[in-house]
Amino acid sequence: MTKPLAIAIDGPAGAGKSTIARILAKELAFIYVDTGALYRTVGYCALTAGADPSRAEQVAPLLKDLQLELRYVDGVQRVFANGEDVSERIRTPEVSMAASAVSALPEVRAFLLQLQRDTAVSQNVIMDGRDIGTVVLPKAGLKVFLTASPEDRATRRYMELKEKGVATTFEEVLADMIKRDYDDSHREAAPLKPADDAILVDTTGNTLEQSVEVLKKLALEAIG
Repeated sequence: MTKPLAIAIDGPAGAGKSTIARILAKELAFIYVDTGALYRTVGYCALTAGADPSRAEQVAPLLKDLQLELRYVDGVQRVFANGEDVSERIRTPEVSMAASAVSALPEVRAFLLQLQRDTAVSQNVIMDGRDIGTVVLPKAGLKVFLTASPEDRATRRYMELKEKGVATTFEEVLADMIKRDYDDSHREAAPLKPADDAILVDTTGNTLEQSVEVLKKLALEAIG
């Protein structure tokens, strides 16, 4: 039996990791794992419980009763918290910032680590996040660090939120993006950084199709 191939895609917020990984997984018939959705779910649960997402003493007690599950409906990942589908509710700017806060907590990272690793044991996966190549899947067959300028990423995120009817401005999205970049790269627990053997891909100015093609070429080379 051929050993499953894991493709790890890391990078800052708004780099297009999830969109590109989702398309690539469909084209390659891989399972796509959006790890950011897991952190968003913990952040959402913290906010719902009235807890401060940045304080371990308030978030950690919530984890013992939190049952997270990834399900795939028509090939699309859905996230369930205690049996409830929260996939749509976790896609707001407020939850995005909460996700960044809880992701800095060692207790949360340890809580989610095995769930992420288990999905790559017996199947080909594309997993994206902040520390997939450095911590979660350090032996991944292909590691990519996907990035773009803050302005480029903020433009993409702003258009995405606008299409969803979220009331915000480009300036607010850019400010949040820059703050999240700083928080993610300066946290003590698994800070955002490229793995030593990751391939750096800068998508600034690229169309979605161009970025997908770059990663598809790298994936096919890894598959052999």
